[in-house]
Amino acid sequence: MAIDVKLQVFEGPLDLLLHLIEKNQVNIYDIPIVTITEQYLEYIEEMQAQDLDVMSEFLVMAATLISIKAKMLLPKEEVEEEEEEDPRAELVRRLLEYKMYKYAATELKDMEMDASYALYKHPTIPKEVEEFKEDIDPAELCDGLTLSRLNEIFRMVMKKQVDKIDPIRSKFGTIEKEEISIEDKMDSIRQEVRGLKGISFRTLLEMQASKINIIVTFMAILELMKVGAITVRQNDLFDDIVIDSLE
Repeated sequence: MAIDVKLQVFEGPLDLLLHLIEKNQVNIYDIPIVTITEQYLEYIEEMQAQDLDVMSEFLVMAATLISIKAKMLLPKEEVEEEEEEDPRAELVRRLLEYKMYKYAATELKDMEMDASYALYKHPTIPKEVEEFKEDIDPAELCDGLTLSRLNEIFRMVMKKQVDKIDPIRSKFGTIEKEEISIEDKMDSIRQEVRGLKGISFRTLLEMQASKINIIVTFMAILELMKVGAITVRQNDLFDDIVIDSLE
């Protein structure tokens, strides 16, 4: 059966073999070597005045196909210990490897084409953002106060709450989740510190009735410091931390 193909369509002999296998709709693991070899040789005969280096690659493959064809036409010898290897096995391995790389190259080419449609903008910072300055410097609010000190006080207060728990009575009844929000606690603290000369940070935490209240109170104090509603001070090292209202 004659075939009508052009050399420039194929990148090499393996590319041509894959084309013939797909054209004949045959299983790559069970190549009809006689038919494929005949069609391959017909293609070689159609090649005229081509690059000798390219032509040599196709001729080497033609010789390989003829060799495989000859081996398959020979009568099979009976082998007792192990099964004789299929002469087409090495060719199938090469075809599968080539097919894998060809598919990967196609995927990369598609990705390159998709990327060509993407446009990128150099990062810019709006003028109003670049010139923004905080009204209150957080460093001034916490002058002389460290996170480690806050953490130490928090742990001490939490330990006292644990010590208050009666190991027997605490198991009586049903424990219900206490609903409390940071916003509500912020409003409550604002009311407590407003008009006062100062209120003890430790006392404020110890006044809370439960662990969740202590946690929410601690977070509310930090949030009030952030928005500039309160400030904290500590006169000397290890002195009590005092909260002052800025409103």
